[in-house]
Amino acid sequence: VDIILCLLNDRIDGEVMDAAGPQLKVISNYAVGFDNIDIDAATSRGIVVANTPSDAVNEAVAEHTWALMLSLVRRVVESDEAVRRGAYKGWEPEIFLGPTLKGRTLGIVGLGRIGAMVARRAKGFEMKIVYYGRSRNSELEQELGVIYSSFDELLSMSDVVSLHIPGSDDTRHMINSASLAKFKKGSYLINTARGLCVDEHALVDALKSATLAGAALDVFDNEPNINPELIGMENVILTPHIASATFEARSEMANMAVNAILETIRGNMPSNIVNKDVWDKRRK
Repeated sequence: VDIILCLLNDRIDGEVMDAAGPQLKVISNYAVGFDNIDIDAATSRGIVVANTPSDAVNEAVAEHTWALMLSLVRRVVESDEAVRRGAYKGWEPEIFLGPTLKGRTLGIVGLGRIGAMVARRAKGFEMKIVYYGRSRNSELEQELGVIYSSFDELLSMSDVVSLHIPGSDDTRHMINSASLAKFKKGSYLINTARGLCVDEHALVDALKSATLAGAALDVFDNEPNINPELIGMENVILTPHIASATFEARSEMANMAVNAILETIRGNMPSNIVNKDVWDKRRK
C-alpha cells in the first residue's frame, strides 16, 4: 500500500503502517483531528500525515454548537418528543420552560478558530463571554469584549460551558468529578470537540444530582458506544458526531484529503501536512 486514506475512527498505529509495507508514503485523514494516528510512528518511518482543517468545517461545527445550545436550553427535543407521543393537549404557561440566553454567561474552553466563531455568534445573542485556553487572544478580547479567566473561574461563573479543545492526554477527562463540582449549579455543558474530554460517568452523576441542568454531546468517550444512562436522560441531547455535517464542509474535507495525496505524490508539500518535519526525510 502506497497511500492510506482513513477516517477519524480508523486507528492507524505503527503496526498498521508496517503491515502496509515500506512503500507507504502518505496517510491522509478525512478529519480535522488526527489523534487516531500515531504521528511519531509515522514521522519516524518517513510517512507524511495530512488532515482536513478548513473554515467550512469550523463554520459547520460552530453552527452545530449553537444548534445544540438552543435546542438544549429551550428543550426542543423534549417538547418535540412530547408532541409526537400525543402529550400536547393545548397551550399551558409552565410547560417546557427554559432560560433565555440574553444576558447569560457563555464559557468557551478553547478559543481557537471554532471557539472564536462560537463567540461571535454569542455576541449576537447579547451574552457575556468568558474563555479559557493555553494562551490569551488579545485581538478577540478587544473585538468582542471576551474575558480571559482561569478554568475554575470559568466553570463557576458560566451558565453554558462549550468545549472546543483538541483530544490529547492533557485534555482527557478534563471534565471530571472534580471539575463538574465547580460548575455553576443549573448550568449546561456542550461538547462538539472530542469525546475523551468528558468523563461520561461523572457527567451522569452531575446530571442526576442537578449540578447540571442539561448536556448536549456530539462526541463520546468510546464511540460509537454511548453510556446507556445518558441515552435515557431527557435533559441530554445526543447527536452522532455530525458537527461538521454540512454539504460544504464535507465536500471541502474530501477535496483536501485527496489533494494532500496528489501533492505528496507529485513531490509538493501539502498545505495541510501535520508532520512538517518529516518532509525532507520522507519516503519517495
